[in-house]
Amino acid sequence: MAGDAAIHAGLLTTDTHCPYCAFQCGMTLVPDDGAGGGAGGGAGGGAGGGTGGLTVTSRDYPTNKGGLCRKGWTAAELLTSPDRLTTPLIRDRKDGPLRPASWDEVLDRIAATIKVTQDAFGPDAVGIFGGGGLTNEKSYMLGKFARVALRTSNIDYNGRFCMASAAAAGIKAFGLDRGMPFPLEDIPEADVILLVGGNPAESLPVMMQYFEEHQRRGGRLIVADPRVTPTAAMATLHLPVTPGTDGALANGLLNVVIRKGLLDQRYIDERTTGFDAVRRAVASYWPDRVERITGVPAKDIEDAARMIGTARTAMILTARGPEQQSSGVDNVLGFINLALALGKVGKPFSGFATLTGQGNGQGGREHGQKADQLPGYRKLDNPEHRAYIAGVWGVEESTLPGPGLSACELLAALGRDDDTGIRVLMVLASNIAVSAPDVSKVQRGLKALDLLVVSDIFLSETAEMADIVLPTAQWAEEEGTMTNLEGRVQLRRRAAVPPGEVRTDMSFLKELADRLGRGQFFSDDPRTVFEELRRASAGGVADYAGISYERIAAEDGVFWPCPDEGHAGTPRLFQDAFPTPDGKARFHVVHHRPAAEEPDQYYPLWLTTGRVLSQYQSGAQTRRVVALNEAEPESYVEIHPEMARNFGIRAGDRVRLITRRGDAVVAARLVRTIRMDTLFVPFHWGGKGCANLLTHAALDPVSKIPEFKACAVRIEKADAPPKH
Repeated sequence: MAGDAAIHAGLLTTDTHCPYCAFQCGMTLVPDDGAGGGAGGGAGGGAGGGTGGLTVTSRDYPTNKGGLCRKGWTAAELLTSPDRLTTPLIRDRKDGPLRPASWDEVLDRIAATIKVTQDAFGPDAVGIFGGGGLTNEKSYMLGKFARVALRTSNIDYNGRFCMASAAAAGIKAFGLDRGMPFPLEDIPEADVILLVGGNPAESLPVMMQYFEEHQRRGGRLIVADPRVTPTAAMATLHLPVTPGTDGALANGLLNVVIRKGLLDQRYIDERTTGFDAVRRAVASYWPDRVERITGVPAKDIEDAARMIGTARTAMILTARGPEQQSSGVDNVLGFINLALALGKVGKPFSGFATLTGQGNGQGGREHGQKADQLPGYRKLDNPEHRAYIAGVWGVEESTLPGPGLSACELLAALGRDDDTGIRVLMVLASNIAVSAPDVSKVQRGLKALDLLVVSDIFLSETAEMADIVLPTAQWAEEEGTMTNLEGRVQLRRRAAVPPGEVRTDMSFLKELADRLGRGQFFSDDPRTVFEELRRASAGGVADYAGISYERIAAEDGVFWPCPDEGHAGTPRLFQDAFPTPDGKARFHVVHHRPAAEEPDQYYPLWLTTGRVLSQYQSGAQTRRVVALNEAEPESYVEIHPEMARNFGIRAGDRVRLITRRGDAVVAARLVRTIRMDTLFVPFHWGGKGCANLLTHAALDPVSKIPEFKACAVRIEKADAPPKH
């Protein structure tokens, strides 16, 4: 449907997309009072009146085919939540309360503090932390704002916590990072799927229809995970891998494939380079050795390799399990090696993919939010790329800063009193006071800042710490594009008027740029910004030049790369060649490296973290939806009953989890679906139950992703005296 809204059953309706995960399900919003009213008092087509409520209804969109998960069905509650921020807030002193303020007051103070800080300490003393939930337009504008208005190198975003390892591995191996280089519709056609460290039944629930159809057609599913998750429970074969050992499993599988003569040698010779070195490297990863490293029985390793190696069509999918590790890039490269050796990448109904998590986790990493990146996936340290983008922006190339600090490095610099310290931080669409690893350290850094500015829809844990809080429009109150996990660019339409004094992020960035004397370079109109994004991405790896709002609406999304308006878009990549200098994919030698921290006599168990069905990310949104909060109201730990017995722990007991970073108090859930040596804690809560009080900030040397998935922990009853 090409228009902004349509009449359905006498009501003004709006076709749009869910505000949560990277599936970005299509949905329709309908005024729930029959009078054309929208949340906040008016609908996108200009009609007014009504109680201000919107109701979610299903839409037959190509990805979700009318399906929604419980988060999607309840998404409209976010628009009328009583916790909604409706006016700017400011502190008169660091230890004072937040009070309502005007936009002029808060923007004047932000601009004045930025000028004073940069005059005294240089441009890089001001940093920006963005989010993977921002639209493509806002992601693009935020990167441009950092480099043109602030001239700081210090911008990064929470996608560095999520997709960075898979992105880096994809670029190394294929010359391009698109999470899924084939559409979702290909999944049911694969004979065998290997899913490593992913649980889409809870993190991408609507995706399960594709796996269910895959099994109805006789397909086989292999899941590698420390837990028998709801996804693993439906698998043909479950590989209970020890946290932090995924890379060894990949090499072990390839070892068997080679020994059993299951390679596609013709594909290797014609379409890849570097295999001989990999062949030699994996020769020592025989199944018995890999069993000792991973805990996966050697027979299961043999069976899995044979299953995928003899399949006519096969896919290998990775997710956060292998990626959120200090060896995350190597882990992903190991599974890419396996896919290339089998000759599956670029073949029909086959290939390698990674499952993007955040709503715009794909688009958010393409157009300039990352510390080393320019729009279109261009590189900030490439002179040709810099010159092109400077031309689009109308600035001198020499004024653009170089690459800055990655997310965790940026957070480590907060409030630091030296030449590399960050003294002012702006945070958009991220709740780092809950979501960052070793979060107590991050919270101390936030408190030490001269000025913390947070833009959010609710008073998140990070916003509660801010000196200035900016109330921002949310998903149904603004227009913009999102790029889903397939690389399909989609249109999010405006269906409601923001309440109170709420403005869009683009609006306040434009006004702030005006106050900094750089407003002439910016627009706050999403369509105008998208047209500039098209020009900026043209010729880049992530090329949106041929994509327009009109095409997206008419075609139910357009796959990038799409270099011109006559191009159909690219649902399937790598069919004929790879975007590398010689057109060939690259094998990479990788070896198992232990996690940065392993269990010992003081911290004898593994800790791993992840998602649950009813919550999302740091919970800043979902914890404010009544039905979702009732389904999962607090943090907990999964522990095997036999291990719990050793500690005198019973179901429902309050327990204390302790690592070298800190401790958390949660409820115990006794389950037989987890390894004996492993504890699992979901990461959706702040306070004393925050999982990231425990996690390790050790970084992958390439992707700079932190090691959320593996660290050493001990457990004790919460009423027991602490042991030191």
